[in-house]
Amino acid sequence: MIKPARGLRSDGEATKTRILEAAGELFAETGYAETSNKDIAARAQVDLASINYHFGNHSGLYQAVLAAAHGQLLGMADLQQLVGSESPPESKLRVLIEQLVAQAMQEPQAWQLRVLAREVLAPSSHLQVLFQDEALPKMLLVKRLLSEITGIPAEDPAVTRCLMNVITPCLMLLVGGRTFPGPLKEVFQMPPQMVADHLFHFAMGGLGAIAREYAERARA
Repeated sequence: MIKPARGLRSDGEATKTRILEAAGELFAETGYAETSNKDIAARAQVDLASINYHFGNHSGLYQAVLAAAHGQLLGMADLQQLVGSESPPESKLRVLIEQLVAQAMQEPQAWQLRVLAREVLAPSSHLQVLFQDEALPKMLLVKRLLSEITGIPAEDPAVTRCLMNVITPCLMLLVGGRTFPGPLKEVFQMPPQMVADHLFHFAMGGLGAIAREYAERARA
């Protein structure tokens, strides 16, 4: 069997990456329904057959863009390394919040955040797949971290509620962006570290209260 040359494989990966970047930028600008494969091929400087070869179809390309965007926001390998590290659980939560806030407040906002924001604010049939494949495994890791902090079993519904309280403010920053009117716009005028410190201390206060309540019920 004749194996493909290394250079050909590299060229193929480069083309795939170029298509993904072009598609991400266009989906972020005009949305899934308004972006055609023809538009993407033109921006990526490839033919339409290349899109079908690497991603199957328009839907497959969009799903790949969403997965890449979510991975850029919060990579599974990085999160596994953080949660599995020997650092105190409180320190791990601080790092996680700092990373999410830094991603949200970067200037200019990356297409990855803009395309995820579009999908969340105007969900398509792809959102459920994104949740199952990308978001859910990461949520389980964060619940494990919150369990370490509170002493509450990760499968307890209280930890799910804690997850919502801790992560939702970060998601508001990520999805809303600096042009969203009202208090969110004011927050984007603040130093990122100040915002991250506030969210961390607020989260720790809430987690401490829930942990004490859980312990009191267990003793009763």
